[in-house]
Amino acid sequence: MRLLDELFPLVEGFYVDLHKNPELSHAEYRTASGVAEWLTRTGYEVHKGVGGTGVVGLLRNGPGPTVMLRADMDALPVEEKTGLPYASTTRTTDEDGHEVPVMHACGHDAHTACLVGAADLLSETREEWSGTVMIVAQPGEESLDGAQRMLDDGLYERFGRPDVILGQHLGPQPAGLISHRAGVILGSSASYRIRVHGEGGHASQPHTTVDPVLIAANIVTRLQGVVSREISPSEMAVLTVGRIQAGTKANIIPEEAYLEINTRALNEVVAARLETAIERIVRAEAAASGAVREPEVERFQGAGVTRNDPDTVNAVAAAHRAYFGDTYVIHLPDPSPATEDFGYLGLPDDPRPIPYVYWFVGATPHDVWEAAPGGTPYEKMGNVPSNHSPFFAPAREPALRAGLAALTVAALSYLGRDRQEALEPAPSGAMFPGPVPDDVPIPIPSTDLGGAHEAPAPPADPLGPPSGDRRQPTEHNEAYDSAFLASSWDEPEPADSTHDADMGVLFQSQDEELREEWRNEKVEESTLSADMAAFLEDDEPRRPPAGPAFGGPPPQGSAHHAPPPGPDDDRPGSDYRH
Repeated sequence: MRLLDELFPLVEGFYVDLHKNPELSHAEYRTASGVAEWLTRTGYEVHKGVGGTGVVGLLRNGPGPTVMLRADMDALPVEEKTGLPYASTTRTTDEDGHEVPVMHACGHDAHTACLVGAADLLSETREEWSGTVMIVAQPGEESLDGAQRMLDDGLYERFGRPDVILGQHLGPQPAGLISHRAGVILGSSASYRIRVHGEGGHASQPHTTVDPVLIAANIVTRLQGVVSREISPSEMAVLTVGRIQAGTKANIIPEEAYLEINTRALNEVVAARLETAIERIVRAEAAASGAVREPEVERFQGAGVTRNDPDTVNAVAAAHRAYFGDTYVIHLPDPSPATEDFGYLGLPDDPRPIPYVYWFVGATPHDVWEAAPGGTPYEKMGNVPSNHSPFFAPAREPALRAGLAALTVAALSYLGRDRQEALEPAPSGAMFPGPVPDDVPIPIPSTDLGGAHEAPAPPADPLGPPSGDRRQPTEHNEAYDSAFLASSWDEPEPADSTHDADMGVLFQSQDEELREEWRNEKVEESTLSADMAAFLEDDEPRRPPAGPAFGGPPPQGSAHHAPPPGPDDDRPGSDYRH
């Protein structure tokens, strides 16, 4: 059985490869092939082309719950400016026929790498759990329609309905921090296309025309009063005009103007009020200017809120605290206005919706976080390169290690309950801040976590023990009462392994003699290669990685100076080689 440290170079190499080769929504062919190949070689029953380019992997391992792990695969039309050695230079043609740059500016490359890594670890440890693992690599999250396309293609009818769904997302928090929230964690979003019709003519004769540019300008101005005058101050709402186009030349009044509008809300009532206001204002401004044709208003994209099941959050957060320690797991007091289509997978309109948990994994390099202006975590998060920024450069090792461990531990908190004779009590001590019930048992087989049921000391590498005031979590709802968010922390000890990542901590019952036999069968070639062409073209079954287990060095430098992947520009940096 592979140790997490021995698997990590493959996961990291896959991440580097995905980052260099991003693909837009519903064009994730290469990414999907890599996921399918990895799952096949790890023993999963694999189904490709679900909902377009989606991939489903099933690992049935006796009686027990079906646990679904989901990650998104698509990238964004953004030109990367991180300066990373493995930065994307990809350009492609989008659905409108325009040539655009492509970048993994939202962390979906990390989500996918952690997904296949967790799938691999669960496959290698089948003796420690019972149930079914359902892996879902989803296309088209950025277009907010990938989850629904997979559902429409019979995701649950063909492959079974899961008992719980688990997902995660990189965020701007310090690298390695796990952030939970019960209830609504992400807002809803809707996007609208507006086309206003006028009567064109010469710029010297505006009185003979109906100017659609003026109508569009009045619409933009009027919309600015919707949130401030039509939405209660106690509610969160965002309305943005993100695109406006009209005309071809300065001395021509055009026939029409085109706008795109995006809204955000934390509940369905506010979302509906925003939509009603948009349509009312657009039609009224067109009529006020004497437009001869009704404007066109089309809702072309959207997703509802992501609402975590409280009981499921409590169970997963307890397992994360047991593994990472209280210092590195926090409760968010407020939801984010960002949007996901993850919630569709929980069938919110079904009489029996599926419970799910969605959490954040911090990705900001520690030196970038420490140098960011701001006296509070919220202020700092607004001053670091975040999702959708061309400068978004996650701290590679701590973010990947945390994501890989978080997803695996969360799955194990549900798998294997039939084999568990008795549940261990929850770790003693204060829970993380927020309205979380006390005395939540940790539903993890005792043979899996072993001593991890007693909250371990904060990991030494790469995060290091935070310095400064170690405030204890209290019962008030102060989200970031965590020593991990102190303004600075000590240098890590390079010799230690991140998060005590040796999977022996997770699976103490593993037979050492069998492990030694496995080591003796290792092949000579390096496992550090990120060249996925070789990975995908190799017809032979993938054998265990060579080389000793290790915990790589922490990230160095700013977000724009991650360890280079090596002279072939396709491998993790030379610091990782032994």
